Amino acid sequence: MQHGEGAPVKVESAPAGQAYETDVIIVGAGPVGLFAVFELGLLDLKSHVVDVLDRPGGQCAELYPEKPIYDIPGLPIVTGQGLTDALLQQIAPFKPTFHLAQMAEALERLPDGKFKLKTELGTTITAPVLVVAAGGGSFVPRKPKIDGIEAYEGKSVHYAVRQMERFRGRDLVIAGGGDSALDWVLNLQPIARSVTLIHRRDDFRAAPHSVAKMRALVAEGKVRLEISDLRGLVGENGQLTAVSCRTKEKGDYEIACNELLAFYGLTMKLGPIADFGLNLTENLIPVDTEKFQSSEPGIFAIGDINTYPGKLKLILCGFHEAALMAQAAFRICRPGERLVFLYTTSSTDLQKKLGVG
Repeated sequence: MQHGEGAPVKVESAPAGQAYETDVIIVGAGPVGLFAVFELGLLDLKSHVVDVLDRPGGQCAELYPEKPIYDIPGLPIVTGQGLTDALLQQIAPFKPTFHLAQMAEALERLPDGKFKLKTELGTTITAPVLVVAAGGGSFVPRKPKIDGIEAYEGKSVHYAVRQMERFRGRDLVIAGGGDSALDWVLNLQPIARSVTLIHRRDDFRAAPHSVAKMRALVAEGKVRLEISDLRGLVGENGQLTAVSCRTKEKGDYEIACNELLAFYGLTMKLGPIADFGLNLTENLIPVDTEKFQSSEPGIFAIGDINTYPGKLKLILCGFHEAALMAQAAFRICRPGERLVFLYTTSSTDLQKKLGVG
C-alpha cells in the first residue's frame, strides 16, 4: 500500500517584510527541516522555517512529488509529496511559522549572542539557534533563456506564486510541464481572466490526475493549451503585453497576456549560505557528530548540506541528526534548565503536546 496519497497539505506563509523572534530558525523546509520542527517541539522550542520554494517539502515535493521512496523506516513505499504531507501533519501540534518563497539573504550575530536572519523580502527573524537544513543549498528557479527577461522579473514575469490574489482578473501565460505549472493552472484558472498553458510538447511530467483536470478545462474552453516554444517577451517598462512563441506549423506568433509564470524546474546553488562565515568543505558544512554543530557555535547543519566522516545522504540519517541537534539546541535556548529525556510512548506530557493524551 502506498502511503500519503491525496491532496497536498496546504500551509500559510507568514507576512513578509516583518520582524519576528523565536527559539530556532530553520533554513530549509525539506523532510529533514520539517522533522527538526517535531524534535524541537517536543522540547517546547518554537521554530520558524524559511524556504526559497513556495511550499514545504524541498526537493522531495518540488522535483519528484509522485516518485516513490522506499527507504523511510516503517513506510515500505511513500511518495515525496506523501512524506511531506505526513510530516506536516506530524508537526502541526507545534504550530511552526513558515516564511516561504523567500531566500535567506544575510546573517549577523547580535551583541547578545543571538542570530538575526534577513530574507530577500526584508523579513527578519531573531533566535539563539540557527539550523541549516537546506539540502545541497537553495533551490533557485531555472529561467527561460530569453533576452531582456530581467527587466520583467518581479513585475510581470514570476517564478513562484507568493499571493494568488495578485493574479485575479489577469491574463496569464503559464509555461512548463511539471507539477508546479499544472498545479497553478488549476489553482489560478478560477480567478484569472484567462489562462494559457505553454509547453514544448504534448507530454507532461505532472501527476496524472492534474494532467486529466487540465485537459478537461481545455476541452471546456476554460484553459488554452499551446504546444509551442516560448521565444520572447513583448512589452515595455517591465509590463508584458504578450509573449512570442514559435511552432513549425504556425511559425512565429504572439499570445496576449499581462503576466507570465515560468515553471521550468529548479537548479541548486549554495547561495548566501556560503557567506554565513562557516568553514565550508566543497560547498558542504562540516559538523561534529555529537550535536551536528558547525564551526560557529549556535549554528547547526543537518541533512544533505552537512559533512562528517561516514556521512550518508539519506533522509533517515537527517532525521537522526535532527534529534541530536534538538538536544543541543535546548541547552542553548534554555540555559540552566534541566533536560529530561522522555519517550513519546510513555510520557503523558509529550502526548499532551501532541494532542493525543
